[in-house]
Amino acid sequence: MFKHILLATDGSAASENATQLAVDLARTHGAKLTAVYVVDPYPFLAIGESNPLGFQAYMAAAQQHAALAHARVAALCSQGGAPVVLQARMVENVTASSGIVQMAAEESADLVVVGSHGRSGIARLMLGSVASKVVAESLVPVLVAR
Repeated sequence: MFKHILLATDGSAASENATQLAVDLARTHGAKLTAVYVVDPYPFLAIGESNPLGFQAYMAAAQQHAALAHARVAALCSQGGAPVVLQARMVENVTASSGIVQMAAEESADLVVVGSHGRSGIARLMLGSVASKVVAESLVPVLVAR
């Protein structure tokens, strides 16, 4: 049924549950899995323009977090039964929900899997969760994992 599943990962506990679900679905359906990590836009743009070291440190930390999240997905893909074909991607300079929806369109995914709660903490309560925005904006089905 599914040929290409897009997994939104940020390394959070809910993301780990979504990862397990997405890997299991990909294995069951023989689908390709794309794991996407979205880097939030640099929050101190004016400061970063005058101090590029701040921006570089921010991006280095983001790349480390993305690599860890992708490594967890890769580990699950190689465990168990049939191997799962995995593509790891990182998206920058967009909000998390926009990056996930854009990547789903670019990759022609037929399912998006997201965790119900990510790393957004208190901002999620004020701005609305990433998962709910993805559900509202996505043109393909979205599976929200707890």
